[in-house]
Amino acid sequence: MRPVQVSVLGAGSWGTALAALACARANTLIWARSPEVAAAISHEHLNPRHLSDITLPPSLQATADFDQAMAHVQDDTPADKLIILGVPVAGLADICQRIAGALPVTRHTPLHLLWTCKGIQPTTQHLPHQIIQQILPDASWLRIGVLSGPSFAHEVAQGLPVALTLASYQPSTGHVTQSVFHGHQARIYTTNDVIGVEVGGALKNVIAIACGIADGLHLGTNARAALITRGLAEMQRLGVALGGQADTFSGLAGLGDLVLTATGGLSRNRQVGIAIGEGQTLTHILAGGMTAEGVHCARAALALGQQHQVDLPITAAVCKVLFDGLAPRQAVADLLSRDPRPE
Repeated sequence: MRPVQVSVLGAGSWGTALAALACARANTLIWARSPEVAAAISHEHLNPRHLSDITLPPSLQATADFDQAMAHVQDDTPADKLIILGVPVAGLADICQRIAGALPVTRHTPLHLLWTCKGIQPTTQHLPHQIIQQILPDASWLRIGVLSGPSFAHEVAQGLPVALTLASYQPSTGHVTQSVFHGHQARIYTTNDVIGVEVGGALKNVIAIACGIADGLHLGTNARAALITRGLAEMQRLGVALGGQADTFSGLAGLGDLVLTATGGLSRNRQVGIAIGEGQTLTHILAGGMTAEGVHCARAALALGQQHQVDLPITAAVCKVLFDGLAPRQAVADLLSRDPRPE
């Protein structure tokens, strides 16, 4: 097995967890914006801002120098090179601009790049792969993919088992990713359905908010099961309309991620929904520091559905509650009173 050199760009919870997992098999360097965070990771083996209760592997090194992080995956050593973007959708364009400025015009060996963010750009309704393809060079040596699936960063950092999906149009990207992560703690499955994996990762956050609202209203597990099931149907309808594969939504990046995010206690999207169901306003929730990708994604997902004439009733209800002042109980009543139809 060829050695792999990994640069993780972004020292948030998920970037830190993946870097800790990767360094067991690969020469891994994580880039943090803060010099203090980088120093703490390298010397104290902890990230003081994210996953601060987790002791990180001593072999994991960090830097606040972006050029150093890029140089780590551009030297001439005989190793596969992998960049992992540990930034949210909101920061994806900016980090891609920085990468584009650091990449050579030509390259003799492949450079693999993964993103882990889950969402849709609000202003353009672009999926992450579209943002990346607009900014980074269209070069045969640059091979891209998305890593997604049911995973809480804290559990991964603790060393607990996880299964993920790597979607890429180039099989070699899947092979390199598996060589870094697959085995012992993690299983990495591969697919070529980039769009389906991205849509599943984005919409599951919106459906998780809906499930949280139902839980905050104490509507019971029957209601939660109904929202998960019909939410999955929404995810699949939109994903297929955008060019994804229907089968993807019955797998890890679809049903698996939805169940985790809609029911797991560590899910920020579910927590936002619970707070809404209990009577808090979105403004109050966000002012308290709680953030969730589903809040930023909901309107963009609904707009995509309208563009492609895809019915997204749960997503529409979440948007009305979050942004239009519709009472959560009225939103539930409106969903239940929709005309009957075959499943």
